[in-house]
Amino acid sequence: MLTKLAGGNALYGCYGLAVAIFSLGIFRDFLYERALRAQPSHPLLETTLATYIAYALIGAGNVLVLSSMWALGITGTYLGDYFGILMDHMVTGFPFSVTDAPMYYGSTMSFLGTAVLFGKPAGILLTAEVLIVYLIALRFEDPFTAGIYQKRADRQNKSSKKEL
Repeated sequence: MLTKLAGGNALYGCYGLAVAIFSLGIFRDFLYERALRAQPSHPLLETTLATYIAYALIGAGNVLVLSSMWALGITGTYLGDYFGILMDHMVTGFPFSVTDAPMYYGSTMSFLGTAVLFGKPAGILLTAEVLIVYLIALRFEDPFTAGIYQKRADRQNKSSKKEL
């Protein structure tokens, strides 16, 4: 449907989705920050050590997210495979050499770091919910993505056999 809205151009459809997802992510982060500010703080989360841990989580989380975006590009990051835009090869270098889902885990680390930085236990609970949603999404996303690339490999094998 997005491809149709983009005049039949899958690349433009993917870019449109990228703009929507990115914009909604900024709005989500704004709402998260506002919600955290309205919650009570806990003294154990207002220590110097907690602040260092928070910045480490935010920093490491952002490194995972940004480096995976760099490695995947726009179409790899924003569901290009759903539009039939596949990468030539699976990305296995950093950050995918550290974890198979660096965006999800990096985002979770950033949410957790922000909750700790603000000293808000409610943010830690919300981060746990975010992680659960991400883990559920991976149960569907990973097999779907693997299936798309397997179909392409099967088509390439069939065409190479025909050429022989």
